[in-house]
Amino acid sequence: MVNKRKVRYLNWIPLLIIAFILYRVINKVDFFLFMNNNLLSIFSPVIWAFAIAYLLNPLMKILEKKFKLKRVWSILIIYMLVLGILTIFITVISPSIVNSIMELGRNLPSYITQTELWFTEQLTNLELLDEYGVAPYINENLDNFIGTISVYVNNILSAALSQVINLTSAFFRAILSMIIAIYFLKDKEKFLKGVKKIIFAFLSPEHSKSVIEFGAELDNLFSRFIIGKFIDSCIIGVICFFGLMIIDAPYELLLSIIVGITNMIPYFGPFIGAVPAVIITLFFSPLKALWVLIFMIFLQQFDGLYLGPKILGDKVGLSPFWIIVAIIIGGGIFGVIGMFLGVPIMAVIKAVFERFIDKRLDAKNVEI
Repeated sequence: MVNKRKVRYLNWIPLLIIAFILYRVINKVDFFLFMNNNLLSIFSPVIWAFAIAYLLNPLMKILEKKFKLKRVWSILIIYMLVLGILTIFITVISPSIVNSIMELGRNLPSYITQTELWFTEQLTNLELLDEYGVAPYINENLDNFIGTISVYVNNILSAALSQVINLTSAFFRAILSMIIAIYFLKDKEKFLKGVKKIIFAFLSPEHSKSVIEFGAELDNLFSRFIIGKFIDSCIIGVICFFGLMIIDAPYELLLSIIVGITNMIPYFGPFIGAVPAVIITLFFSPLKALWVLIFMIFLQQFDGLYLGPKILGDKVGLSPFWIIVAIIIGGGIFGVIGMFLGVPIMAVIKAVFERFIDKRLDAKNVEI
């Protein structure tokens, strides 16, 4: 007869093994983090390839459905378009951005001196301020203010230049990712079929169908939000470029690209992009900086009240409060990318939670 007490003790063995493994993982966390970083760097071309294929898939579906093109021809047209855009960016836009950044860095000391002289002249002209002792106070703090702004601009320029260099150094990796993305696009039905097989293998048919339907909804939410926001930001960047040209602001291409990229971040993005544009123009001409500020306010109001809702509509179904919470949490954890992806991820969490609540209420036969 088997001793029940011994059998009961044997049940603790798996827990002890798991506890030992967890202890070793925690004790060697630096090693595992190093391994994870290496794995991410190794598989990064595949990850980027999936992202590229995911972004290009809607355009491929349009070419196949509306123009009745075969998969090979639709991929060929898409890649010709993408390569054309990349060629223009590398040969025309990228050198112009680098030259603008380097020129701004060289001229920054003279711009600071000109700005200080302009403020000093304005203060001397305002005799009324001297009666209340405001002018001396402003003069004392002007140098600190200008110095702080110059450090801020230098940091922005260094970060921008390093990003351009990083983009150039990652060129070959991007080519590899685009090649892999071709196979993702070409055989996407096979990949999806394989995923469905795995889901049905581990879940019941009812749960499998629910997971697949939910995945389709999430795909629709993510793709529409990302592509819609990308189109919206491109339009804002182009309008900003022509607007800055009319104002005759300096470095209009560099500033409009900054505004277009930061506009991808909901709510806070327009303000983040407007700050460097106004500050850089302030060194060149304080009066033009005022016009740039007015133009940026008008541009962001146009985007927030008309263009954004027209393109995006209600793609995520989140209130402004939850969008702001998603941006703050995403930015705090993952930085700029988290600020952008925080909104659709929050929408996913909201959708999952609402489904769970609806099922619980249905089980209890409660209607609210």
